Amino acid sequence: MNPTVVLIDRTAHLTPVHDQPREDRRVEGAPHRQTWTLHETGPMTAGICACEVGRWRIVFPPGRQEYFHVLEGQVRLHGPAGAVDIGPGQGGVIPPGFEGEFEVLAPVRKHFVLVDVNG
Repeated sequence: MNPTVVLIDRTAHLTPVHDQPREDRRVEGAPHRQTWTLHETGPMTAGICACEVGRWRIVFPPGRQEYFHVLEGQVRLHGPAGAVDIGPGQGGVIPPGFEGEFEVLAPVRKHFVLVDVNG
């Protein structure tokens, strides 16, 4: 078997999953999110996510982490050590066990990679 490289680029041919942050986690607004999962194998999931302005609480389990790269828009992660702004051309890692808030300051589109560190 020869594995195929997955291009994380275009989403026009796929139907996104539409959702919103859970109501009990919302801090500001009820932003609409779209997620295109382009790769899902073993402990890793990768794709593209777009989201409207809003703010919600996030809780990452000890066995899960996320790397993301902002293509457009602006986000702010609020955590125990303070807030970090991430904009176009920048990336961030949400580590296992992180508890805080994810805020979209300007409509965002980002690449994401989720990894189950116990996988």
